[in-house]
Amino acid sequence: MKKWETLSTDYLYKTRFGNLRKDKCKLPNGIIIEDFYVNEYSDWVNAVVITNQNQIVLVEQYRHGGQNFYLEVPAGKIEENETYEESILREIQEETGYTSLEKPILLGEYMVNPATQDNKVKTFLITEAFKATNQQLDNTEDINVKLFDFEELGNLIKDKVVETQLFTASAYFMAKSALNNRNY
Repeated sequence: MKKWETLSTDYLYKTRFGNLRKDKCKLPNGIIIEDFYVNEYSDWVNAVVITNQNQIVLVEQYRHGGQNFYLEVPAGKIEENETYEESILREIQEETGYTSLEKPILLGEYMVNPATQDNKVKTFLITEAFKATNQQLDNTEDINVKLFDFEELGNLIKDKVVETQLFTASAYFMAKSALNNRNY
């Protein structure tokens, strides 16, 4: 197997949320794709946040692409000059008001959708979380904080009792596996 060759690149737009570029690509077999679109986004972090009462801290918010409200693990993009650990602790505190004195545990690092995107997500486990402050939301955020029993959330996801998305489900099951096996 060989990589594709990028013959040219044009940006259709650049915004603070991400860029859309159009690449002209030559495949190893010689076929030319005139307009292969790539979404460029910042890397982001998310975390399964568990309190000392074994509750998982989730955020509920409206997602316009899905036209619905979803329960999600706290998440956000990496800001300039931040480590991944600093970023996730900041995001958790801003979105939920929770924090922890424990070091974030890295559960995994994955490309989000390498077919059309260039970013990755790092998923963390935060234990012994506690409410430390009020939310510090941006003016475009409207977030409700919800607590669920950590052990019960898996069934709520499987039975579609809660509306969620792939990154929350995968983060939850990664955290559950890590905690059951203590492999962190």
